Amino acid sequence: MILPRLALSVRQPWAHALAMGWKDIENRSWRQPNPGLKFRGRFAIHASLGMTRYEYEDAAETFAHLGYACPAPADLLRGGIVGVATVADIVKTSDSPWFCGPRGLVIVEAEPVAFVRCGGQLGFFQWHPDQIADAPVPAKWMLPRPAPTADPQGTLL
Repeated sequence: MILPRLALSVRQPWAHALAMGWKDIENRSWRQPNPGLKFRGRFAIHASLGMTRYEYEDAAETFAHLGYACPAPADLLRGGIVGVATVADIVKTSDSPWFCGPRGLVIVEAEPVAFVRCGGQLGFFQWHPDQIADAPVPAKWMLPRPAPTADPQGTLL
């Protein structure tokens, strides 16, 4: 698949939800004359480097409420292209459970792609595979917790 040269950075796990086709609206606070408000068409979904524990937990709660399972934080790829989709419209109101405004990019034809590491920017941007970003180091809270172990007497260590 040839990836679109135009990308939009989205924080995880929202980028994952977009790439999987679950999230049909990408909320933005853009106001006129932002050129992104005129864009319609195919774009690459870029997962930004940052993801706070609060963002993750808030998204995971939303996903669960809507019937989706949020991947573990360490399993969410960050700092590169994770999917492609099409902006069909930009709206100020929507019945979508994903809409919280004030603007919503109506997303259709989304699909995940093989991860391509690259840097991101605000708004729609031309990405380049030579803009290689370092792999993000997961924060301690993102790592899986080891299972509790017990000594021979059964006392948890």
